[in-house]
Amino acid sequence: MSKPVVAIVGRPNVGKSTIFNRIVGERISIVEDVPGVTRDRIYSSAEWLNTTFNIIDTGGIDIGDEPLLTQIRQQAEIAIDEADVIIFMTNGRDGVTAADEEVAKILYRSNKPVVLAVNKIDNPDMRENIYDFYTLGFGEPIPISGTHGLGIGDLLDAVVAHFPKRETKEYDADVIKFCLIGRPNVGKSSLVNAILGEERVIVSDIAGTTRDAIDTTFKRDGQEYVIIDTAGMRKRGKVYESTEKYSVLRALKAIERSDVVLVVINAEEGIIEQDKKIAGYAHEAGRGVVIVVNKWDAIEKDEKTMNEFEKKIRDHFQFLDYAPVVFVSAKTKQRLHKLLPVIQMVSEYHAMRVQTNVLNEVLMDAIAMNPTPTHNGQRLKIYYMTQVAVKPPTFVVFVNDPELMHFSYERFLENRIRDTFGFEGTPIKIIARPKN
Repeated sequence: MSKPVVAIVGRPNVGKSTIFNRIVGERISIVEDVPGVTRDRIYSSAEWLNTTFNIIDTGGIDIGDEPLLTQIRQQAEIAIDEADVIIFMTNGRDGVTAADEEVAKILYRSNKPVVLAVNKIDNPDMRENIYDFYTLGFGEPIPISGTHGLGIGDLLDAVVAHFPKRETKEYDADVIKFCLIGRPNVGKSSLVNAILGEERVIVSDIAGTTRDAIDTTFKRDGQEYVIIDTAGMRKRGKVYESTEKYSVLRALKAIERSDVVLVVINAEEGIIEQDKKIAGYAHEAGRGVVIVVNKWDAIEKDEKTMNEFEKKIRDHFQFLDYAPVVFVSAKTKQRLHKLLPVIQMVSEYHAMRVQTNVLNEVLMDAIAMNPTPTHNGQRLKIYYMTQVAVKPPTFVVFVNDPELMHFSYERFLENRIRDTFGFEGTPIKIIARPKN
């Protein structure tokens, strides 16, 4: 099921990013260092009252030297388009400003639920500062303090109360759900049209779980597939073109509902940082991944070109070293016939289970080949391993002390599992737990 989306919107310097970090539960800088992945951190997941949701910090937008009201309008329009519920952030010390009123006009026309928050109410004596904010027309203002964390629970209570009840289209377990993600102009829509046009066996178009999602079901060689696409991934507009980082938000809902994610790269333009940022979301979501190099027909090449391009991909996408690479052309249909078999293979590995006795035979062989490490005179002891989940395959290793499980040895075990069972295209999770 697609998670509800909450956007924090408001004029600059009202504390949007501070409240974003409070809600997420950790201090997140604009750019986060993740092994193999860097990305602009304007999006995260949060939880309140056993409800998980996605949250957008519009304060992360780069606007340049455009006028203030233009900046505010761009932020508000993006939030309106993406969000199920909007937190309208204001500053209690400044009172109601003309810029606040401009935001209010935009949000009032949106017909989206809006929760009005008055930030920087740091002590009870300042509560009378909130009364002027009733004039904005969004009901009772909620006083909060991002600095001290006051009122955040009341704010989230009001937000969660507005979440829509979602009905999700359920598919049979053997149906493979996949989506295409990538920055603008890599050819996602052309690939979708090429895949469907080649098959010519479209079963149905079914409304998905979000207001702009379409699930397209089709069959090939007896296998049923669903392309989870969003109209927004094809949407053109100055707001999205001028804030390219928001292209990633267009893919997030589709990723959540997919088994396999196709990360599409433009062969003409090569690999840029934005490609890695977008691919990082699929990896972190634990989905199966296929890297698709589109527009391969437009490249001048010899017998070495493909291997050289794949080497560049491996260098840039080290965190996706398990993902197969397919070179295609949506325009000429070159190698397009190879795509669905690869998707099917990755889906099968993503859902594959390994019997515990077979798994532990591999584990014992691995330990014999590379004995467990020691730390401060203590040796890691591994008792046994079992698979506890699929999509992605997740393994629990029972040990004497999880702190002794070094990342490098965990990586060694992962490689042994892959060498034995394949698991091509899917991330693997290994969790160390004490035996008792």
